[in-house]
Amino acid sequence: MKTVNHWIGGKTVEGASGNWGPVTDPATGAITTQVALASAEEVDSAVAAAKAAYATWGTSSLAQRTGILFRYRALLDARRDDIAALITAEHGKVHSDALGEVARGLEIVELACGITTQLKGELSTQVSNRVDVSSIRQSLGVVAGITPFNFPAMVPMWMFPLAVACGNTFVLKPSEKDPSAANLLAELAAEAGLPDGVLNVVHGDKVAVDALLAHPDVAAVSFVGSTPIARYIHTTASANGKRVQALGGAKNHMLVLPDADLDAAADAAVSAAYGSAGERCMAISAVVAVGAIGDELVAKIRERAEKIKIGPGNDPASEMGPLITKAHRDKVAGYVTGAAAQGAEVVLDGTGHTVEGFEEGHWIGLSLLDKVSTDSDAYRDEIFGPVLVVLRTETYEDGVDLINASPFGNGTAIFTRDGGAARRFQLEIEAGMVGVNVPIPVPVGYHSFGGWKDSLFGDHHIYGNDGVHFYTRGKVVTTRWPDPSEAPAGVDLGFPRNH
Repeated sequence: MKTVNHWIGGKTVEGASGNWGPVTDPATGAITTQVALASAEEVDSAVAAAKAAYATWGTSSLAQRTGILFRYRALLDARRDDIAALITAEHGKVHSDALGEVARGLEIVELACGITTQLKGELSTQVSNRVDVSSIRQSLGVVAGITPFNFPAMVPMWMFPLAVACGNTFVLKPSEKDPSAANLLAELAAEAGLPDGVLNVVHGDKVAVDALLAHPDVAAVSFVGSTPIARYIHTTASANGKRVQALGGAKNHMLVLPDADLDAAADAAVSAAYGSAGERCMAISAVVAVGAIGDELVAKIRERAEKIKIGPGNDPASEMGPLITKAHRDKVAGYVTGAAAQGAEVVLDGTGHTVEGFEEGHWIGLSLLDKVSTDSDAYRDEIFGPVLVVLRTETYEDGVDLINASPFGNGTAIFTRDGGAARRFQLEIEAGMVGVNVPIPVPVGYHSFGGWKDSLFGDHHIYGNDGVHFYTRGKVVTTRWPDPSEAPAGVDLGFPRNH
């Protein structure tokens, strides 16, 4: 059986805690790998390696850092198929989805390659007589990232490339459900020339997480995951004096107005709700149909959903793979089986889906629930699976009120041909990311990603300008120098005394 160990100080370090976690192939249900689960002492070792490396990396030149990052970007590009294959093997998403994940991660590596402009300071001269004021940004020290199972390569790449480009050293605690991609990312960074200890990977569960949150040498923590854990991360790390960005869960809505292109809206709803088996925080999980278009829109979504090919992620014909674990599959199915009793019309029920030859895999089909009420479990909870709910409203205003009443505020979208309606929506909606005829409005790398309300805890969004500000702290320097003509007697600087 394959074993995944830690990466500390530039080399593989075997797990010493005696605790191991199983990693399954979601397509077969078979345990294929065991991953080391770190003790608090092993986390200490990783932080110590990062702290030692910071002594020189924190004062390294921008030219050195960006040179390594450019080489790293080239290695990632050359090995993107290998990274994607690891994602498919342990997460289950189809290869094309996995490649897309790597591509979005590469965007942030590219942003980090240009960190020289992002770290430029400001200077104001002669603010008073012979007084100049400058603002600079400096690194924090050792920072940590705790990342989720659904994007085992992309989300780590949203964090550590910017962090190390800014001069920090990094300890990554990836999900123990699909750990292999993180180790490959670290190995390629070392191959690119990243000094030992600048990037460390320590695997584990809550023991490792709590050790990072409490560690006195960790200056900041980045997290992406569910809202309850994000709240816990933020509260605990903040209480220990750390800077925190904790991105939580979502219930992303797509408002479809009566004038919308319903074919385009249906295409978008299917891809945004069921892509990556719905296991993404930016999935559209609730469609709000305005006016009389509901029946036609639901029929179009159903027609498209029924054609989606479900199968192993390494089968080129597959368009959707299995869910990450059997327990998660069963939890997702529970929302569908209980929906009718809570007033929903079950248009598609995917709970009985299996794949021939892979009967033990974590399979579930596409589910579509219509006329869902806002007090039902299927609407209130983040399901994190291929379940799309449809709600009906009479007016645009009712739709906006419904969306804004949600405790989540991650992403949302509107589908319309009317520019005025779209403009009102982007101003009135209470969410951090808005799409106009774009179902999944994940920003490009040089803008920042993050939600509002219960979708974000902390003051900074991730990557983009917010990411740079999170991984640095500002310093303002006020300087006054005497004029050289005022040099002490006996010191001749070549300036006339009557200057």
